[in-house]
Amino acid sequence: MAIQIVTFIGGGQMAQALASGAIAANVLTAEQLLFVEPSQPQQQLLRDRFAGCRVTDQLAQGVAEATRLVLSVKPHILKELAPQLARLLQPQHLLVSIAAGISLDKLQSLLGTRRVVRVMPNTPAQVGVGAAAIAADDDLADGDLRWVEQLFNAVGRTVHVPDRLMHAVTGLSGSGPAYVYLVIEALSDGGVAAGLPRDIATKLAAQTVLGGAQMVLETGLHPGQLKDQVTSPGGTTIAALASLEAAAVRGALIHAVQRAAARSAELE
Repeated sequence: MAIQIVTFIGGGQMAQALASGAIAANVLTAEQLLFVEPSQPQQQLLRDRFAGCRVTDQLAQGVAEATRLVLSVKPHILKELAPQLARLLQPQHLLVSIAAGISLDKLQSLLGTRRVVRVMPNTPAQVGVGAAAIAADDDLADGDLRWVEQLFNAVGRTVHVPDRLMHAVTGLSGSGPAYVYLVIEALSDGGVAAGLPRDIATKLAAQTVLGGAQMVLETGLHPGQLKDQVTSPGGTTIAALASLEAAAVRGALIHAVQRAAARSAELE
């Protein structure tokens, strides 16, 4: 029985993260990977990282040899490739797009097929703790959706949302790592201001953010409940929280997500 080939159109960081995670989770093997990548240095990097995979610069080959295609190129590149890609597609092809800002309807129109899944991942997928939102038509086959879930669960956690909510996803989890990095940097600065060496302050800040996030995910408790568990009457934490509320940190983060979502809609 012939092995099922999966073609990644584009061999950048997110494609590599997905491929690496899928191999580690036994969703794919390196021998199942075919990358369509025009850059020769990048081609060699892919061959070195995924021994046994195949790499080509020919889109027609990548489409002809696979039934599942992951469109892992920038949005403007996808739009440039769309006419050629549409001519090559057959009814058996399933397409998974991670191109930001291109709606499901637009993808289906550009590619001339309804067998398209839109996914918004984020950069922590590169270290196996990404967050990805999946949008697809209701009539997409269950097997197709399960495979997409497997692929992205291999590098983090997935949720399903209607396509109309993808702008909100972009504002929250798509752009969200940048907000978290800002928080970690600020916490580290606070530690340095209180006397800690920079390397220790940054390590403590990052681990604290990681641990707090893990508590939310694993306990299922509301963040407010977990916050209250740390907050003693008249103690250090409530003093700090009062300072954060006075600075409107909560409102600033809410506004940041809303503004990023609005900007995403403007760019569509």
